[in-house]
Amino acid sequence: MKRTDLERHQRELKKSEKKKDTLQKKTESMSPTKLIGDYIDRLFSLFRYDSENIFNINTDTKILELLESMKLEIPEKQWDNVIRKGIKKTGISNREKAVNDLKQLIGS
Repeated sequence: MKRTDLERHQRELKKSEKKKDTLQKKTESMSPTKLIGDYIDRLFSLFRYDSENIFNINTDTKILELLESMKLEIPEKQWDNVIRKGIKKTGISNREKAVNDLKQLIGS
């Protein structure tokens, strides 16, 4: 191989290693803020509601499963935040009842 071919090959290797390192750093440093926002969106998507109430809090197992995984991945001080913001996105008028029902499910 010529010298220029060797140098080009080395540059491509460095570039691919740098790209791999950057992707690894991104996945390792998944910020808790993004994780909390993801839980808020997922909780909101599970709700069945009208303008006043959420109907499926006590009956839907997917909500319970989401709360259980949230308990494992998010610090306890953020649970209330996720619950309140998820309910706020629905725009219902009986928010406090829904918050209390979810808090009973999560056990806090």
